[in-house]
Parts: sequence; C-alpha cells; structure tokens
Amino acid sequence: MTETHGHKAGKCNNLATEPIACASHAMTRRQRNNSQREVSMTRVPFWLMLLISVVLAVLGGTALAAQDKYTVQVPDGLAFSEFRGYEDWKVIAVSQTGNLVVAILGNPEIIAAYQAGVPGNGKPFPDGSKMAKIHWNTKKSAEAPAPTLVPDTLHDIDFMVRDSKRFADSGNWGYAQFNYDAASDTFTPATLANQPPQGNDAKCGFACHTIVKAKDYVFTAYPKR
Repeated sequence: MTETHGHKAGKCNNLATEPIACASHAMTRRQRNNSQREVSMTRVPFWLMLLISVVLAVLGGTALAAQDKYTVQVPDGLAFSEFRGYEDWKVIAVSQTGNLVVAILGNPEIIAAYQAGVPGNGKPFPDGSKMAKIHWNTKKSAEAPAPTLVPDTLHDIDFMVRDSKRFADSGNWGYAQFNYDAASDTFTPATLANQPPQGNDAKCGFACHTIVKAKDYVFTAYPKR
C-alpha cells in the first residue's frame, strides 16, 4: 500500500516529513491575516474623510478671508503699512471727543522731539515723526466702583507722518484716517463723506491743523508724567 503525503487544499498533512514547508505556510497565512486586520483598522470611512475635507476648506477660507490691515491704503495717499508697529508706540496723551475716547501714540522720533521741548521751543518736529490716534467707542465699566467710561469697540485710527519733501504742500505732514468695521473686522480708508473729508491724497487733516501752524501743525501736547 502506497502512503500518500503532501499538501491538500493548501494544508500540511505530514508535519513530521515537511516541518519547514508547513511552518512557512503557517507564517505566510498569519502575515496575510495580520495585513488584512491592519488595512481594516486603518481604513477611514468615506463620510469621515468628506467631513474633514469640508472642515479644512472652511477653516482655510476663513484664514484667507481675514484682512491684513497693512495692505490697506488711501488712494494716492498714505498706506497703513507706513505705520507698522504703531501698537507698541509710547503714549503721547489721551483725550475724549464726544462719545469717543482717544489714545495718541508716537514713534520714537516724535517722542524724543517732545522730550527735547518741541514744539514749545520753537523748533519743528523732525522728518520721520509719526503719530497714531486711536479712537474707541465707549461703554460703562462693569467693575469700577465709580461711574467710569472705558474703551469698547474700535472706531477708527488716524495717522500723521512728517516728511518735508513728500508733503511740502500740506505743512510738511501727511494725514490719513482708516475707519474700522467691527462686524467684518476690517479697515477702510475714510472718504469725502467723513469728518474730516478724506480725498485721494494725504491732506485730509491739513485744513483744520492750520489752526496750530505755530506748533508745527500738531494739536497734541506732551503732558507731564
């Protein structure tokens, strides 16, 4: 009687005579099963991939839609970017105009001039002097023990820069106003409909500043501190 041994239907029938082949076959089967389990575990459902794509698209669109204020410019006038870093300038003074509270900030050049006595000493501010005038709407403080008005939403920002060559026809100063819209978080140049009227130039504040021509066209004093 002849003894038959070997593989049937992919199985090992004689472990004694074919230990290496059977071990190899079993290992291959385990590897295949493991690979199938790994693929199953790592497969991302289509609906989840679609959801992630939508979320990323929305977030990306929001990021692209956010305004870079330093790209805004008055047509044929001053650009917001000329005053980059104004947020960190020192305070010259504060004031109140109607329902708005105001902080007037100055760059290092104008602060140094003020501290040296300009314009009270009869000297003009040096070219390169810059001012930022930030207007906020007001609200009543919810914490202060006495009735106190504090800044609320931003209203607008005015800028001035002294350049005797560039602005010789407007008292050596260039002016700009940028209105702020809280709903869209954007700045836009003021127009002729605003006060003061702003055209496509850098002269929007010149007419009223002629009142203080003797102070180099600057209203704001540098109070003791």
